[in-house]
Amino acid sequence: MTLTYEQAVALYRQGRDPTVALLLALVEENTRLRADNEELKGALNAARAVQPSAPSGSIPPYAKPNTARGRRRRRPGRKKGHAGVTRARPERIDEVTSHPPLADCPLCHTPLPQRPSEIRERIIEGLAAHKSHATLHQIQRQYCCRCEKMVESPITDAMAHDHISLYTYVLTAWLHYRCGLSTANLVALLAHSGLALSPGALTQGWQRLGNLLSPAYDQILTRVKRSLVLMADETGWRIHGVTHWLWYFGCTYWSYYLIDRHRGTAVVNKVIGTVFDGVLLVDFWGAYNAIETWAKQRCIFHLFTALEKVDLQRPHDVVWRDFRQRIKRLFNDAVRLLDNDRGFGQPTLDRRRQLLADRLAALIIVPRAHKDVRRIQKRLRRHRDELFTFLDYAPLVSPYNNHAEQQMRGPVLCRRVSQGNRSRAGADAQAMLMSLFRSMELHGRNPVDEVLRLAQTAIAGKPIVLPLSPDQAAEIAA
Repeated sequence: MTLTYEQAVALYRQGRDPTVALLLALVEENTRLRADNEELKGALNAARAVQPSAPSGSIPPYAKPNTARGRRRRRPGRKKGHAGVTRARPERIDEVTSHPPLADCPLCHTPLPQRPSEIRERIIEGLAAHKSHATLHQIQRQYCCRCEKMVESPITDAMAHDHISLYTYVLTAWLHYRCGLSTANLVALLAHSGLALSPGALTQGWQRLGNLLSPAYDQILTRVKRSLVLMADETGWRIHGVTHWLWYFGCTYWSYYLIDRHRGTAVVNKVIGTVFDGVLLVDFWGAYNAIETWAKQRCIFHLFTALEKVDLQRPHDVVWRDFRQRIKRLFNDAVRLLDNDRGFGQPTLDRRRQLLADRLAALIIVPRAHKDVRRIQKRLRRHRDELFTFLDYAPLVSPYNNHAEQQMRGPVLCRRVSQGNRSRAGADAQAMLMSLFRSMELHGRNPVDEVLRLAQTAIAGKPIVLPLSPDQAAEIAA
């Protein structure tokens, strides 16, 4: 309904009753239109809604919720009352520079005595500006009558038939595969130091380095398979634009990465085997179902994530909210029981664990008409014996697969820069070098120095032997 100015004036002159009647009609029509508008908005949002089972990578950024909105920002710095921390004095001083005394005061220009009143020390640390370093090796060659050829001592500063130092390849591989620096930026960094290298020469050097260290890569897999608790995870990857998968298998001190075309059980069986003598800590992906283990622990955080996805779609669904609250209370009680702050005895712990199992059975045994409730019930029924394993193997087994997620964080950040690999050889080299770098970091060692030492050992023709993990070293020392 529309009115012109003249019509509104004429209506006003007719008196109060016609004006009030028209205003009420306008308010009623406005209310009805607003209700229709909200209904259309709800239908449009439902049509655009993301399914709860959709992976995070397929959801556009604008459709994801702003989870940090409304949270209180943590105050930076140490808590009140905690002692501050300053930079430690370096263990080695490479150069000492003495500065002459001033002739006059820089403020008032008064002449100063030539003998200083005191000497203040100031240490400045940083990278030294340097150029590339070229070394000429004069190698003594000798003729072997038995082998009938010239022989010489091995040069461990570079790989065979290579003119670039081994340290250059190891350092740039760590910067690329571990820190996420792009190949183009690495080429620019080397050019700044006076070393001209093309991206192809750099990547081919990394591939030769990976092939040289393949025995160490196999040893990491052997030690991972012998661990008591094995954690696994996978994420999407690309090789020349074709979808692949980056797999992680590891424990506390060893990380094994593999890039494969498949995401099924065949990859798990190829790496671990059909039987694993330990506890397997994974998410709910079905590829881990076929492997036989002592026990399995499914990540509870992944279950909570699945619940939150449904919460976004059904925030006012009473049936779903009641079911979700029961599940969250159940597993939160299980985690609190793991802490055992009150020091309960073993009989009390066993009784409470049985109560948890009974509560879980009551949640999954009654069929529900709700679609999302049935889906979560089906998941819980399938893995009902793999949800409270952490209570039986504490503190070795965690209820969360956080360790594997953290080991995947670095490769995922690198993936955002490099978008994967361009060749199968490059993917294999990246898996090998990432495994070595990350395993040495978990040991608390310098990854560049350790990988350089292993590569020099291989060049010298000696067998590669990985260092002992901290727990093995402590066990031998004891």
